[in-house]
Amino acid sequence: MKLQLDHIAVLGESLEEAVAHTEAAAGVPMLPGGAHERYGTHNQLLGLGGVYLEAIAIDPSAEPPGGPRWFGLDRFHGPARLDKWICRVSDMDAALAALPMAGRPVELARGRLRWIMAVPEDGLLPYDGVFPALIQWLSPVPAGAILSASGTRLEGLEVIHPQATELQALLAPWLDAPMVRFTTGAKPGLRAELRTPQGHPRVLQ
Repeated sequence: MKLQLDHIAVLGESLEEAVAHTEAAAGVPMLPGGAHERYGTHNQLLGLGGVYLEAIAIDPSAEPPGGPRWFGLDRFHGPARLDKWICRVSDMDAALAALPMAGRPVELARGRLRWIMAVPEDGLLPYDGVFPALIQWLSPVPAGAILSASGTRLEGLEVIHPQATELQALLAPWLDAPMVRFTTGAKPGLRAELRTPQGHPRVLQ
């Protein structure tokens, strides 16, 4: 069982804020995404060369879900920011047997895409939200492979937490994501290193 980096997510109080924050760092426009009826959210997407970036927020036009939204969006406040990283697994049952704190499996679909997401009962991921969300793609071609390359690349992802060493040790037996590194810091968060189509380094936080 391996955890491989699938995508990263910028959260916002509105999708417009999340998209603007993402585009300012990435240097390229995002592509249309879609709606997630199960959780009352919507998104836009950006291919980063092998992985992708998602801007996501509560959809004000959607019916409220019957329970907590994923990614802790019910409690998200403040400026848009890089807030989540999502790891791909090939067997969600095996992944949750190893890492039960990731949540429970929820099967989802949008258009031709089908996937299973591990979602905690309260919607809040461990380690103040910087524990990776887990996804298993059921579609023959996952979302990241469908997206056109934007020219902007993800070159590194830093996971910052006061207990970063503990989190790294917890994930180490399964994590296969060389560009991810863990840093001990007082304030939990994520920091992505990008390179634009013009070759300029950018930081997304």
